[in-house]
Formats: sequence, structure tokens, C-alpha cells
Amino acid sequence: MTPNARNELDSILTQCALGDDSAVRDLVRRYEGMVFGVCYRMLGHRQDAEDAAQETFVRAVRSIANFNRSRRFESWLLTIAANRCRTALAARARRPDPTRLCDTVADDSPDDHAARWLDEELQRALGGLKNEHRQAFVLFHEYEKSYGDIAEIMGCPIGTIKTWVHRARRELIAQFRSRELTRSSGAWT
Repeated sequence: MTPNARNELDSILTQCALGDDSAVRDLVRRYEGMVFGVCYRMLGHRQDAEDAAQETFVRAVRSIANFNRSRRFESWLLTIAANRCRTALAARARRPDPTRLCDTVADDSPDDHAARWLDEELQRALGGLKNEHRQAFVLFHEYEKSYGDIAEIMGCPIGTIKTWVHRARRELIAQFRSRELTRSSGAWT
């Protein structure tokens, strides 16, 4: 982060701590895509991800006065998001599966069907991973966080994060192969 960007963020954080609503909106605009993306990849459902992202920002704004400015704000915010997602996943595990009320309506419009299909397959495969493995994998591959940043966000040693990312990769490849979604040429390994 450039010094100017850091100063601008510090100013926004100070204004948020003072209760400035426009600063809160600026903060949300800056980070909503990243926070929602992490929540969506972890939870796999748009509504749940929206709820977790909203809770993340509510908690962050409430605690912003206590934020340690020597830490990276992005890591702190993603830690809150990850905790919200873990809480949501635990609550989801305790409730029964909903019954499907209707079938998906077919849409014949010419669009990127293959890309949507691949994204759905990836979501399905990510849903089959352990929560920690999925979170580490998404932060590393989708958000291009370093192992050190992920370790800080998840509160684990770097070696553990590396192991989780590696296991997530192996499990995703195994799931794709078992569903015959990959070439057997080893292109995924």
C-alpha cells in the first residue's frame, strides 16, 4: 500500500471511529467486494454471504476504535469475515437441510454457460472441503494472499496454512477426477 493510500485509509478509519457515516460508506465501498467474495466462497450461498459480509462490517465499525493500527486493516477485516463465516457454518450444521421447493427454470439465453457450469462445479467441490482448507485455499488462490497473511487472518502457523492449501488442492483434484471433470493426462497436478 502506498503511503498516500495508507494515509487515506487512516483518515477513513479515524472518521469511522468518530461516527462519520460517510466514512463508513467509503470503507464499505472499498472492501465490500473482497469481503463478500470471501464469504461467498466459504458459505456457497449468496444470501448467507451477504448476511456474513454485513455482519462483518457492523462488527468492524463497532470495534474500529480498538483496531491496532500497526496491523494491516485488510487482514483484520478478513479475520472478522472468516469468523462470521465459521459461525454461520456451525449454525448451518445444526439446522436441517431445506427441501427444494421448485426446480431451476431453464434459461436458453446465449451466455457463458460453460463458465457458469465450471463455477458451479467449483462451488460444489469447495463445499466438500473442510472449512479451514476451503478458507485457506480461497484466500491463497482467489485473493492472492500470502501464506503469512493467511496465517494472520486464520490465527494459525504458516506451516499449517501451507498444509491446508495443499490438501485443498489435492481434494479438489480428486473430486474433479471422481466426477470425470478433468483430463487424466495430469494437467491438474
